[in-house]
Amino acid sequence: MERGRSGLGGYAEDVNAPLAPRARTVDIEDVERFDALVAAGAKSMHGWHFQSVDLRGRSQELVVLKASGAIFMGCSFAEGIEDLLRSRGALIFPTLPHIPFNAYRGHLYTGAELYTGIGELEYEAVPDALIYQWTLQAGAGRALNATLAMAMHDHAISDALDDFLTASEGTRVVGVMGGHAGARGSADFAQAAQLGRALTRQGFMVATGGGPGAMEAANLGAYLAPYDDAALDSAQRTLGAVPGFRPSITAWARAAQEVLRQFPAGSASLGIPTWFYGHEPPNLFATHTAKYFANSIREAVLLARSNGGIIFLPGAAGTVQEIFQDACENYYAADAAVTPMILVGRQHWESELPVRPLLEALAGGRTMSGHVHVVDSIEEACALLGDLPRATAAV
Repeated sequence: MERGRSGLGGYAEDVNAPLAPRARTVDIEDVERFDALVAAGAKSMHGWHFQSVDLRGRSQELVVLKASGAIFMGCSFAEGIEDLLRSRGALIFPTLPHIPFNAYRGHLYTGAELYTGIGELEYEAVPDALIYQWTLQAGAGRALNATLAMAMHDHAISDALDDFLTASEGTRVVGVMGGHAGARGSADFAQAAQLGRALTRQGFMVATGGGPGAMEAANLGAYLAPYDDAALDSAQRTLGAVPGFRPSITAWARAAQEVLRQFPAGSASLGIPTWFYGHEPPNLFATHTAKYFANSIREAVLLARSNGGIIFLPGAAGTVQEIFQDACENYYAADAAVTPMILVGRQHWESELPVRPLLEALAGGRTMSGHVHVVDSIEEACALLGDLPRATAAV
């Protein structure tokens, strides 16, 4: 059976389609949304899905509304209301004990949230690090409450990502893949930053793996797209004082924080990192961060969401894995759903890591053969994306 990306929310006419068909439910992620529904005259909460909403001040409304068919995940209630709702047919998922994150969150992360307190605290004391430390504890990944919490968290993140991309309707997402080792101040870092900025100025949404190296650089360039060349140069000088996240993630993050302080009004971009590789910290320049526990889900989402194509910068094993994961999707995709794969750096991809010959052999005689490109510069890569037609749904 032919497999295409459209099954993962890839390249249907609605390029921001959710990862799976969604029932006609109502998501409530804050008390303001609940108040608006009540003010509009709602009588029943059937099909309402509440995520981490503090309802302690809404007991009177909850008592009046019909509760059958409502789902409450990690919500707070005044005394007696939870039992009342449950007795009337509501399904209530309680806050799970001893879990250092919100399993039912309704929004994507931001760098500021993941690094809360980094101006005064060491990285090891901020939320991102504390969650990673928890995943390393003996039994944390096997206990039932932990397994449930991580699974529900990753589902909630995918749902929040759907919401974000739906709100960005019409914007094509271009993935930028590359190694994590590229140091700030290096030519590779500068190239990735220029790429992120150029793509954003062309109207694309940049999506990366959300980590350091080329990922941070691409998110930095996207963020600084509204600013002039001097701003990007200044930012790279500031970052270059702390070239990498070793030996101190704290110093690395604070340098990024200083750039954000100097340039507070950047453009949106996506970072999709994972706590599976928690030793690689997320960068602060992705304005919207979908951080997952399961790396397999994270990889699939990142590739599926790159509905405008993917640009692969020089990298090592992880980047090679992503190239062939993307190639597999394109190999089985419907003809109209194939999207461009652009590899930057002929020397790297033809000699140092000779990926191109195998890609060409794999693509031979298939539609994807016309969508695999190897170029020497980011300018060529951006020009290709500008010239290529937009993928549409298969008939």
